[in-house]
Amino acid sequence: MKRLVLPALAALTLAGCASTPTAYQPATGPQAVGYSEYRIEPGRYRITFRGGPGAPPAQVSDYALLRAADLAVAEGYDWFRVSDRLLEGQPNRGPRVSFGVGGMDFGRRSSVGVGVGTGFNLGGGPAATATIEVFMGRGPRPPGVDVYDPRALRQSLRGAPA
Repeated sequence: MKRLVLPALAALTLAGCASTPTAYQPATGPQAVGYSEYRIEPGRYRITFRGGPGAPPAQVSDYALLRAADLAVAEGYDWFRVSDRLLEGQPNRGPRVSFGVGGMDFGRRSSVGVGVGTGFNLGGGPAATATIEVFMGRGPRPPGVDVYDPRALRQSLRGAPA
């Protein structure tokens, strides 16, 4: 029985380190994983995608762009321009070790303490959030590095029909 305890604890610890998969889906609340959008005016949106713990920031940014492409196609636009981008969340820095020394004087007596601590993030890392503001248009696509063809973008990010 004792031989099974250590491997079971190790397996549980490793399972806690795995990141939560982030699915492309609507967010069900303000802090939920998924996308949400706010219509600023016709053809102009602020789109936010919140990833799950440990989701790669590049994936979160791609899902925000994918939502913009889906909206553009659904509303009959031929292109969209990203006018503003914000990526929040810091990468997980991994395990941490800290050292501490302290002392106290009680008149005739004194004490000194030394401590060592370690920290492991078992939650998979912080959640990344990408927010973009997009302007959508019809007709020939204007030049620029932040102007996208929504059908081509959907095809490259998820293989959706063009």
